Amino acid sequence: MTPKLQRLHDALQTVIGGRIGTLKESFGEITLEVAAADYLAVAQTLRDAPELRFEELIDLCGVDYSTYGDVPREGPRFAVVVHLTSVSHNWRMRLRTFCPEEELPMVESVMPVWASANWYEREAFDLYGIVFSGHPDLRRILTDYGFIGHPFRKDFPISGYVEMRYDPDQKRVIYQPVSIEPREVTPRIVREEHYAEGE
Repeated sequence: MTPKLQRLHDALQTVIGGRIGTLKESFGEITLEVAAADYLAVAQTLRDAPELRFEELIDLCGVDYSTYGDVPREGPRFAVVVHLTSVSHNWRMRLRTFCPEEELPMVESVMPVWASANWYEREAFDLYGIVFSGHPDLRRILTDYGFIGHPFRKDFPISGYVEMRYDPDQKRVIYQPVSIEPREVTPRIVREEHYAEGE
């Protein structure tokens, strides 16, 4: 760990203290994981504590950990990851929290702390189905008005559930069930030996 990251690591331990779930370095940045119950309070502290001063939220995204790596994952499925920048101290970090429930993944909105979270939280809601309690306008932002499901969830089919096409008889766009058969997309490099023989 570089001296600069060590200073941030030490400041986080001092200021956040017992609310730290895990605190580790990866890819040249510190990742702080906290419980969902502490998420909003920790976000406020990260912004306001003079030792930290993370004034800017530069990204927020949802993550579906249902299949992660080569082994089945134990624990919560959905997480929210926030990328923060401190202009005052010239450092960056990640803040991560897991949604306690899989059926209705929910965490508090950090919009009261960083207004820039607005559209990022709407995107995570739209694509992953993560609900941000306290968000003033939580609605879909990328998918169509009648869209069903959340397309970045790992159990969402690649082809989706419905397709749209222009119907010349009705002279309008219509929605109908997907007409293509789902198939497995396997790269050539991992196909079975003698795959193309007999063609």
